[in-house]
Order: sequence, then C-alpha cells, then structure tokens
Amino acid sequence: MHPMNSAMAVCGLGITDMGRVYRSAQELAIEAVYLALEDAGLAKNELDGLLINSGITPGVDLQLHSALGLQELNVLTFMQGFGSSAGQMLEYAAMAVHNGLANYVCCVFADSPLKENKRTGAAYSNRLGTNPIAALMGIYGFAGANAMFALAAQRHMDLYGTTQEQLGQVAVSQRQWAHMNERATKRDPLDMETYHESPWVVEPFHVLDCCLVTNGGVAVIVTTADRAKDLQQPPVYLRGFAQGHNHDTGFTNVDALVRGPGEKIAAKALHMADAKIDDITQCQLYDCYTYTVIETLEDYGFCAKGEGGAFVEGGRLGPGGSLPTNTGGGSLSSYYMWGMTPVSEGIIQGRAQGGERQAPNDLILVTGNGGILNYQAALVLSPTPA
Repeated sequence: MHPMNSAMAVCGLGITDMGRVYRSAQELAIEAVYLALEDAGLAKNELDGLLINSGITPGVDLQLHSALGLQELNVLTFMQGFGSSAGQMLEYAAMAVHNGLANYVCCVFADSPLKENKRTGAAYSNRLGTNPIAALMGIYGFAGANAMFALAAQRHMDLYGTTQEQLGQVAVSQRQWAHMNERATKRDPLDMETYHESPWVVEPFHVLDCCLVTNGGVAVIVTTADRAKDLQQPPVYLRGFAQGHNHDTGFTNVDALVRGPGEKIAAKALHMADAKIDDITQCQLYDCYTYTVIETLEDYGFCAKGEGGAFVEGGRLGPGGSLPTNTGGGSLSSYYMWGMTPVSEGIIQGRAQGGERQAPNDLILVTGNGGILNYQAALVLSPTPA
C-alpha cells in the first residue's frame, strides 16, 4: 500500500456566504479560515501552516497571515494554478503534514469579482491585458475563457458527434442536485426546453453551459489521520492524489482541446488510493462549462474518448443516477469558487453531511482544472481509511 494512502485527512471546512456578498476578498478569506477552525474545534494558535490562493480580485496574497494574526507559521506560501489550485493545495498540505513540517495546514481561497450595481458579465471583462495578439482577438469578439472553451466543445462535437442535447444533460443534472442544496445560487427547476431557450454566449454555449460568478471564500484544514480522529468532525481521508500539467505548443501530436492532463494523472491517483476507476462511487468534477464535465469523464476513464456525450445521457450524473456527479450543483448552479467548489462538496459528501442530496461516498473523485485544460489536480477522498 502507498505510504500516503489514508495517512492524511481533512479535519476542518469553512464556507462563507456565497453570491452577491459585497465584501473584500481578504475579509472573505479571513472569515473562511475562522469558520474552518471553528468547524474543526481548533484554536487559532494551533494552525501552523497556511496555503493561499486567490481569484481575480486583489487582497488575498502572502500577507494574509498577518491579517489573520498568524505570526509563527512553519509552512506559508501563495499558490496559483488557477482552477487546479485547490487540489494542489491539499496535496502540498498533506505532504507537509506527513513529513512533519506542520501539524495543521489551512488551504484558503477567496474572490469577490461581483460589484454592486454592476452586471455579472462585467466581472471578467477588460481582462485582455497588454498582449497585442489578445487585444486584436478581442476586437473581433474572441476574448476570454468562454470563447476558448467554446472552441474546445465545438472540436469535440466535430470529432465525435457530441450534441447540444448532451451538453444540456450536464446542466440539467446539476440543477437537480442544486435544488437540494440550500447554499446553491440557482435552485429553480431546469428542463431541456428551458436550457435550449436560454441566451447564447458563444456557440455552442448557452448561458446555462457556463459557470456562475460568485463572491465568497472557502478554507480547508489538513492534518494527520490520527489527529483528525480526535477532533469535532468526521475525518475525510485523502486516499490518493496526483497532478499533471501540459500545454499545446503546436509541436505535439495531442489534440489539447479534447485531451487534458487527466489522462496522465488518473492512474497515479487511483494507484495511491489502491483503487480502480470502477470503485469510484461519486464525482466532484471541475465544471467551468458543461463541456469540461464530459471531457473530464473521458480523460479519467469512465468512458472512452469521444463517448462522454452518450455517457451523460439518461440522468446518469443526476439524483438516482449510477454516477452521482457534482452533487451540490457544481459551479454551474451552486457557486463558483474555482477548484474549491468540487473540493468543498467532496468534503461534505465524505462526511455524509449532504442531507437530502447525500450520495454513496465510498470513494469520491475530486478534480480541478486550470487554463484551457492545462493544469490538473485530482484527489480521491473517502470517509474510511484504506
């Protein structure tokens, strides 16, 4: 058995209010850390590690430890792997604790892109920077992640026959889960007719194919399995993890729009967990777009490449389906905290605290994605040690 299998566990989880919460990102990060400490039953002076990740708004940086009053940390760093950061933070926290660098490491993310009296779409506008090529593309309407992921989805459709209806299946399934989640931003029922009638953003994406924009903060505390057993919450064991990163340089034979790093890291994470893909009982997948869910299911081996669209049909991912996925509603319907959205729901499910939406939780696959399928982190969580 791998020495890291079940040696580490999550002992604390802090989630602030989500949505149009008009406070600074730093304030939200601080609250999330204190909520995680309270959740675990730890005093602030017991926290001796802090890993920090921020969204697009300033204020959450290496100085957060000072604002928190944590003056004697043994582990402290700021990380940025975009949507893969949350998974990476938990992995580095586990390795730090396992090797005695710290006893309790908190991983925190916060963002506050929504502003009062500003439309949601303005949150990510004007982000082309000084790159002249990006600016030129923007003049012609090709700007930001929406357009890039739309190209990826269209490529998948052209290669494999993936349909608009199959993208919609992901949105509908996740809304069904969100309906049972009191934290979720979008809880109204969603059917395929409403999905197809929703406004276009950039083909093949309707607005309901795209993640929410959210203000909020999430913090997670990692410690050894032995320490976690004596704290307030049921431990959620880190049974396996891995990360991998790639970029399309134009000189590879990999179609980077339909193949992400998940193909490389799935086997590593499962090997550490002493598990096979068929052992996974639920998924919490990074879902910046409906397409990302389909592509990730293929990369991790739940189905063959090109078969993801057919795989999500028939409610397979929704309540009562054979592979419950994004059981809180995910970033499409619940809240968008980058990689902390799937991580936080994975912990809630691992604790069996999902209430009405609780799904089988023997082994939970959690993924995070950054860039255009460039940066990837995977966790395998469980309520039981190996």
